[in-house]
Amino acid sequence: MSDRIFGAFGLVLALVYAWATLQIQESFLSDTVGPKAFPLIVATILGLSSLVILLRPDAEPQWPALGRLAEIAAAAVVMILYAEFLPEVGFIIATAIAATYLSWRLGSTAVQSVVAGIGISIGIYVVFHLLFGLSLARGPFGF
Repeated sequence: MSDRIFGAFGLVLALVYAWATLQIQESFLSDTVGPKAFPLIVATILGLSSLVILLRPDAEPQWPALGRLAEIAAAAVVMILYAEFLPEVGFIIATAIAATYLSWRLGSTAVQSVVAGIGISIGIYVVFHLLFGLSLARGPFGF
């Protein structure tokens, strides 16, 4: 039963996401693909995945223990805080902190997590900002 509820929720979320995407006003200066393509792809994949879950549910799903659910909730809070602090502290710092926490929760030691967080942050910055020329949130230090 819980799989069907989850599938129905995902399907509704996909439909709302697609509807919100279709409300985006396109500029006459937009590229060929436009700003709607990627969100519509995400909505389609979410909708198809939700349909599979809805139509072919697991016989007896195993829910994680309360401690695991708390870890999932903590990871969601970290991602919300990441979105909130991104404009304030900038991409590199916010991403390094979030990636450090998430890699620590995935089982890395504290030192490995810090190295991974910094490496992920700088790596993404180099690829998306320096190579692709995309604009990322600038922090108080200008990067």
